[in-house]
Amino acid sequence: MGTILKLPIIDLSSPEKLSTSSLIRQACLDHGFFYLTNHGVSEELMEGVLMESKKLFSLPLDEKMVMARRGFRGYSPLYEEKPHSSTLAKGDSKEMFTFGSSEGVLAQIYPNEWPREELLPLWRPTMECYYKTVMDVGKKLLGLVALALNLEENFFEQVGGFNAQAAVVRLLRYPGELNSSGEVTCGASAHSDYGMITLLATDGVPGLQVCRDKDKEPKVWEDVAGVKGAFVVNIGDLMERWTNGLFRSTMHRVVSVGKERFSVAVFVDPDPNCVVECLESCCSETSPPRFPPVRTKDYFHERFSQTLASYSGSG
Repeated sequence: MGTILKLPIIDLSSPEKLSTSSLIRQACLDHGFFYLTNHGVSEELMEGVLMESKKLFSLPLDEKMVMARRGFRGYSPLYEEKPHSSTLAKGDSKEMFTFGSSEGVLAQIYPNEWPREELLPLWRPTMECYYKTVMDVGKKLLGLVALALNLEENFFEQVGGFNAQAAVVRLLRYPGELNSSGEVTCGASAHSDYGMITLLATDGVPGLQVCRDKDKEPKVWEDVAGVKGAFVVNIGDLMERWTNGLFRSTMHRVVSVGKERFSVAVFVDPDPNCVVECLESCCSETSPPRFPPVRTKDYFHERFSQTLASYSGSG
């Protein structure tokens, strides 16, 4: 492991919205990552989600494959996702389970896969409770991000940037084996997330690394430590497009540290029909829009089709 990066800590419960949004703006300018504390998701619920996640991943493979991913939701076994930069790589050393809202049009198009109730009776109610609770966090956080960009607090909600039924939750398990050759073994290869913001909860096992300058070679990787009870938040590629590159999505990866690791990533994405275009507060005559307007579903379709497998990110 390398240098530990000291990320800013944002207190979501602070009544001082303008000062908090100012801190978020600086965190996005400097790192693209920050810790979020006092967010309203109880430690009991977070621990319950991690516990149920461990139970699911400990099921026999044939039981998990019954819930194999169809479209965007369900179970993905080890090595299913491959780094887009190489056709020779074995694939990422992680297994995943992805689910979303049980309500709305997206749930009908991409129905959730659930473990059998007799196997894991608390699994579905725990996960659905977590989803709804984290959506409250995402809504509040995006309101502060809007203020940080000199917009109305409800801007993203008004334009479809926030849709409580469009987010997905991804449970992740990294086996943690080390490569005997001495090369870095990745549970999640270097990537930036596709969407707006990601809220990550972990079990405290290290492995997450960020590269603050994704255009620089060679890449400089810094470790991100877990903070008990806090989310690790990072911005994604769509937020970079919206802000004309002001808030840059940050490249990150998960490296194996010789210990099993569990995490839960919540990808807060816009409504599929939301048009993402440069914000007026982020462009000028000297800084014209760098990205053309794009409909979210078209953008995701293009990005997914460019990869060897559906690779939307993880931490």
